[in-house]
Amino acid sequence: MLEQSLKPDEIILMIDGPLTDDLEKVIDLYKNNNLIQVYRNEKNLGLGKSLNIGLEKCKNEFIIRMDTDDISHHKRCEEQIKFLNINPDISVVGSSIIEFKDSIKNKKYIKSVETQHKNIIDKIKYRNPMNHPSVAFRKTHVIKSGGYLDLNLNEDYYLWIRMLLMGYKFSNINEPLLYMRINDETYLRRGGLNYFITQKLLFDFMKQNKLVNNKEYYYNLIMRFIIRVCIPNKLRKFIYTNLLRKKVL
Repeated sequence: MLEQSLKPDEIILMIDGPLTDDLEKVIDLYKNNNLIQVYRNEKNLGLGKSLNIGLEKCKNEFIIRMDTDDISHHKRCEEQIKFLNINPDISVVGSSIIEFKDSIKNKKYIKSVETQHKNIIDKIKYRNPMNHPSVAFRKTHVIKSGGYLDLNLNEDYYLWIRMLLMGYKFSNINEPLLYMRINDETYLRRGGLNYFITQKLLFDFMKQNKLVNNKEYYYNLIMRFIIRVCIPNKLRKFIYTNLLRKKVL
């Protein structure tokens, strides 16, 4: 973020609970940088609550978010802010991402995205259409939609659904503006009965609001139960990396 072609005028760093000594040393390196404002939760509050605190602290209407493990392309801010300025009807814009392991030199997969709002509406019925660490959005639209709500690694998906139901529009730039760090845990935490139950709540909500019909609802539940609960992590990883992404050549 400090090396962006369009430099941010503030960087909000949310620390959700205690960190390791090594991470604290990294933060200390930037303690004299006036751009970076650090806010701490004494104990871990979870992603949704931490993001909402961060939202309140941001002074600008346009917010670009990312996770601390990831790396933004040096033109990310420039491209996404320009896009939102040119397209005042768009509330959220994301991008495709490149997933890397250990080092950004070790690029593994490309996760592409739908760019048009109508295609994003179609995709949201089955899968999260936005790469959460890549998004930029209008603060007031997110807040009017209720902000982030706790939902076990699905806080963003839940927010997009609620924004869509309020009539807000989405888009993506199908260029990799973010490099996302992955490891074997990336796929492991997307499995298990609790994760399936969380996603069932999402599809219950969509069905109640007539975003999906009965056929789409039961198809989602069956597929989610198989992928989240029935298959081993190695097979789940294979599905994600070979069917839902493209390998970097």
